Amino acid sequence: MKVEKAFLENYRNYISEEITFREGLNVVCGSNAAGKTNLMESIFVAAIGRSPRTKNDKELIRMGENKAYIHLDIEKKFRSHRINVEIDRSEGKVVNVDGAKISRLGELIGLLTVVYFSPDELKMIKEAPQERRRFMDLSLSQESKPYYVMLGKYNGLLAQRNKLMKTTDFAEFTTTAFIWEKQMAEAAADIVMKRREFIEKIGRSADEYHRRIAGEGEDVTLVYEPCVEGETREEIKQAILLKLEESHEKDYELGYTTVGVHREDFNITSKGIDLRKFGSQGQQRTAALVIKLAEIEYYYAESGEKPVLLLDDVLSELDKKRRTALLEATAGTQTIITCTEFNEKVTDYHEIKIRGGSVVR
Repeated sequence: MKVEKAFLENYRNYISEEITFREGLNVVCGSNAAGKTNLMESIFVAAIGRSPRTKNDKELIRMGENKAYIHLDIEKKFRSHRINVEIDRSEGKVVNVDGAKISRLGELIGLLTVVYFSPDELKMIKEAPQERRRFMDLSLSQESKPYYVMLGKYNGLLAQRNKLMKTTDFAEFTTTAFIWEKQMAEAAADIVMKRREFIEKIGRSADEYHRRIAGEGEDVTLVYEPCVEGETREEIKQAILLKLEESHEKDYELGYTTVGVHREDFNITSKGIDLRKFGSQGQQRTAALVIKLAEIEYYYAESGEKPVLLLDDVLSELDKKRRTALLEATAGTQTIITCTEFNEKVTDYHEIKIRGGSVVR
């Protein structure tokens, strides 16, 4: 899988620019505020349908303009695609794939699979559990359409249960909630099974990468922390259903659902130290990086295609040993790296110089 070409019009600081990429390593160089991160962001938007940096799509439009455009040409194992994203200040966002408008983002996600890593991704390690859930959900949604659908179904049911607490008395809530809870438990069981498998698989790969990058004695361990215990899907479903029922009084008092897959987390340790709470900046940065590399292996094992790796201003955060190990680990994967200058001992790479939202030719 690779991005062949990106065309940006009135996107952030780009007026009108076409950028061509190659297989393997692509190095995007330029000074601060040149537009390097904006280019990376545009690829992510075309792949996922939203920005990793802002929830307000209007911020993606060049100042003084009414519309922004992203056109991305991608090549997969069996065919090529063009993704077009139009962002309008008044009308919102419209996405077309191969000339056909999509009605739901679920039709877009997974078409171009990306692994995105920037200094901000440290949030996955050191901030609240919702950041780690977001990582799991984005990763699994790109790999599995059924997971994306099931997650959307669960979130819809969760909203219905929460609404019921606020619009009915307690007696009606306790007698009506079961309708939603039974469906929630069905969806949640599938989510738990998939998340558990995912963390187990990327955990093994992350540990291998960590030892390669940080040293053989430096381990990293990922442990899934599910909302309930259970081996089989049926055991998990019944356990969730029971927990939801037991939490009626507490949830009604608080006005929201306190148990379920929307409260889960996974633990990240090295030599028994919880990196979420006690890891140093360097340990956390390395852990985040190897988890992203493990994500690549997971996609490849599941689909037979490697995703596109987007590394935004990551090299400056790593020492020489880790930079070398990282570049070696990206072999065979289309990788797009941004930096202010590239001094690594790598001969086979494609350099793209950006200045003021334009490619220097």
